[in-house]
Amino acid sequence: MFDTMVITKAVAAFCGALLVFLLGNWAATAIYVPRNADAPQAFVIDTGADDVADEAVAELTFEEAFEIADASAGSRVWSQCRACHALEDGRNSVGPHLYGIVNREIGVVDDFNYSGALNQAGDVWTPEILSAFIENPSGVTPGTSMSFRGITSVEDRANLIAYMESES
Repeated sequence: MFDTMVITKAVAAFCGALLVFLLGNWAATAIYVPRNADAPQAFVIDTGADDVADEAVAELTFEEAFEIADASAGSRVWSQCRACHALEDGRNSVGPHLYGIVNREIGVVDDFNYSGALNQAGDVWTPEILSAFIENPSGVTPGTSMSFRGITSVEDRANLIAYMESES
């Protein structure tokens, strides 16, 4: 039933139909494109949308963001920290526990071997120092063994610190 000639005819019919559609597309594009399609726009209607885009949105400082921080929003950000840290007192994991981290001395968690780089950050984990550390851990303490890339959003950092403070 299917010999070489039948298969050749079917392939030739398919190729012929494809050629007809491609030539039809080429002809329709040539016929129905207006001559001045690339011409500049004749007039512009001002909708005011450009005025809104031109206004620069003021970036919150950390102090302002921390004043209005939402601890419940910080619980969603906490999921990034949960892989290596715990909020239960005394439960160390890959990283030290973060129970009571706000205003706690740096590098004083018992039974955890800190990298020596953390001694350079300051005396106490203030919210400002925590924010800088969470934004770029290796930038604040070069040589730290924490391989986290950081959180760039000021609001997310403030919410996270508020969450950690509320859970302690």
